[in-house]
Amino acid sequence: MPVPVHVHVLVLGGTTEARRLAESLAGDRRVRVTTSLAGRVAAPRLPPGDVRVGGFGGVDGLAAWVREHRVGLLIDATHPFAATMSRNAAEAAAQAHVPLLALRRPGWVAQDGDRWHSVASLAEAAELLPALGERVFLTTGRMGLAAFAGAGLDALWFLVRSVDAPEPPCPARMDVLLDRGPFELEGEREILRHRRIDVLVTKDSGGAATAPKLTAAREAGIPVVVVRRPPVPEGVPVAATPDEAVEWVVRKLSAEGSGGADGSGSADGPGASG
Repeated sequence: MPVPVHVHVLVLGGTTEARRLAESLAGDRRVRVTTSLAGRVAAPRLPPGDVRVGGFGGVDGLAAWVREHRVGLLIDATHPFAATMSRNAAEAAAQAHVPLLALRRPGWVAQDGDRWHSVASLAEAAELLPALGERVFLTTGRMGLAAFAGAGLDALWFLVRSVDAPEPPCPARMDVLLDRGPFELEGEREILRHRRIDVLVTKDSGGAATAPKLTAAREAGIPVVVVRRPPVPEGVPVAATPDEAVEWVVRKLSAEGSGGADGSGSADGPGASG
C-alpha cells in the first residue's frame, strides 16, 4: 500500500485557471496549497488555501522561498504574458530541484472573417495603429500603456479597459473603462457601436472570459491587432486546463507515495514531461 504523503504545492497565480486549480486541490488531504499573487490588482479574487501577496525578489528569492517552505511541486499558472515570472519560475525550480509545470490556457485561433494583424509586442502594435484606424479599443490591461503614449499617436483616441485605473504615461487622448471579465457578447457589441471603435488591440490571452470582443470585432468588420504570447521556457511541461494540472499533481503524489521521491520532495527533476 502506498505511503501517504503530504506535499506543499506552490501555485504562482493571478488567473482564473490558478484559482480553479486551487479549488480542485483544496479537497485533497495529501497536499497543502499556497497561491502566490503578484499584488497588482487591488481586490483580487482569493482562492482557497494559503495565499501570499507580493514578489519574491527574483530567481534567488523564489528558490529560497521554495526551500524554506519545503515546496514539493511548483505550478506556474500566471498570465500567459507574465514572461519574467515564468522565466524566474523555471530557473528557481532548477535551483531548488523541484518539479515545475506551466498551466496555460490555449491561445485564440482566427476564424473566417477575422481581420487579425499579429505582432510581437505592444510597441509593434502601436506602430501599426495609424494605418488601421483612429478610435482604438485597447484591452491589453493597464501595464504597458507607455507604448501608446508617443507623440506619433496623438491623433488617435483610445478607450482603455482595465481592472484598476492606469497610471502615466498613457495615451494623450484616452477614456478609461474600469471593468473585469468575463464579458458578454452583447456588451462588447455595444461598446464598439457606442464608442465608434474602428480598431481593437488585444493580447493573445486565450480563454472564454474575454473572447467575445473578438466575435464582436469580426461581426463589425473591425481589424484586430493581436500581440503574440511569449513561449513557455524551454523544457517546462505544459497543462492546458486545471484538470490536466491536477492529473500532473496526482501522478507526482503517486510517485512519491510509491517511493519515487529522492528525499527532497521531488519525484523527478524539473522539466519532467510527466
